[in-house]
Amino acid sequence: MPTPTSIDPRHAQHHQKVPRVEVYWTTVTYKTVILYSLVALGVVFGGMYLAKPELYSAVINKIHRTVGNADVDPVNADQKHAKFVNLDGRVQIKKFNSVQWVDATLSTALDKGDLVETGSDGDARISFADGTSYTIKPDTLITVEENSTESNRPTSVTVSIQTGAVDLATPYLRSPDSKAAVKSEDATTQLHSNSRAAVKFDPEKKESEVVVSSGTAQVQRGEEKIDLVQYEKATIPSTGAIQKSTVLKPPELVEPLNLAPIIAENPKTATVHFEWKPVPEAASYRLRVSATSMLTRNIVDKKNITGTSVDVTGLETGDYFWNVMATDAKKESSELGDIFRFSLVAQGKSQDMILEITGYQLHGRVAEIIGKTEPGAALIVNGQPVPNIAADGTFRHFTEPLEPGQHSIVVVGQNRRGGTGHAQVSIVVPK
Repeated sequence: MPTPTSIDPRHAQHHQKVPRVEVYWTTVTYKTVILYSLVALGVVFGGMYLAKPELYSAVINKIHRTVGNADVDPVNADQKHAKFVNLDGRVQIKKFNSVQWVDATLSTALDKGDLVETGSDGDARISFADGTSYTIKPDTLITVEENSTESNRPTSVTVSIQTGAVDLATPYLRSPDSKAAVKSEDATTQLHSNSRAAVKFDPEKKESEVVVSSGTAQVQRGEEKIDLVQYEKATIPSTGAIQKSTVLKPPELVEPLNLAPIIAENPKTATVHFEWKPVPEAASYRLRVSATSMLTRNIVDKKNITGTSVDVTGLETGDYFWNVMATDAKKESSELGDIFRFSLVAQGKSQDMILEITGYQLHGRVAEIIGKTEPGAALIVNGQPVPNIAADGTFRHFTEPLEPGQHSIVVVGQNRRGGTGHAQVSIVVPK
């Protein structure tokens, strides 16, 4: 068989009219590209080193820092920001590098130098990465002064008040050198571990006030320092020495229990009984019931109560928060004490559901609740939903960490027929 002869288009005869497209290419390997790139970079850096050695050093240091920090977790870096955990009403912020005020959201991250302002109906709670929280009261303007929460060194968080009031609460601070503070004018209030205080500042009078509701704090202005313990107040005038005094203790709440459900056939006409322990120095009390955890837009606001209990009707089905403040004969009021939460639940009109607590176990300060209900039912334990219920209706639920002492664990539920159930058990958490 004759072998086909390849035709070189460059030597083809003129009488051949077949159209052709000539394509030429050169194969370049990745190694060649990388080699040429390195040579080019070497020329650039060599010229930079000869012309401007200081610029060369700066660029090399920047590259070194970037490469050296390549393993930084972006999530952990984001956790160093302060964030809003509660927002109610009008709350606006102005970033330190902006001239525009914008509405705050729960996804807004706060940095050093940012401004936060609340309106007359506004309330906000800010949480820092170390667990410190600041509750900003209505008609308040603050600046985030400091936010240093590195894990390998003492933390330091501070806000300053231009006008208004702020509540500051601290967790356990892992280092004695850690700082959580509020500045007002030329005074600084620093809280210690597991403490809470309210700080107010009047810019017209240039006067500050600090009240410690738990733990300890120190107020400093210049060389003057005042230590405060629970239920003590420091008044810081524009001139003169800081004055220290005692304040009225807030009442201890009794009923409804925190996170307890109240089941009624008709919640609108049901009577809800509120009760608290007496404060010896109190002349009257004020009861507030709200649908928000920061007690804004109160549904019930009863003042000048002379007894230690009140019955309330007319509440709709839902979750509520309540608190009582005491007032003495001088019209001085106690600070905000504990805020309890309860749920008003409508009794199912059909057959009640099966619900029982069969046992519990303590794991440190966490209680494991074991029980049985109907398949497909919805359960709430101390205000927290039970995510996993087995096909046969058995369930296990772990509570939040409980303080030492006696606790009433309450379980409420509803089945698919609209029936409701209620069960509770008393647990003692040892010290």
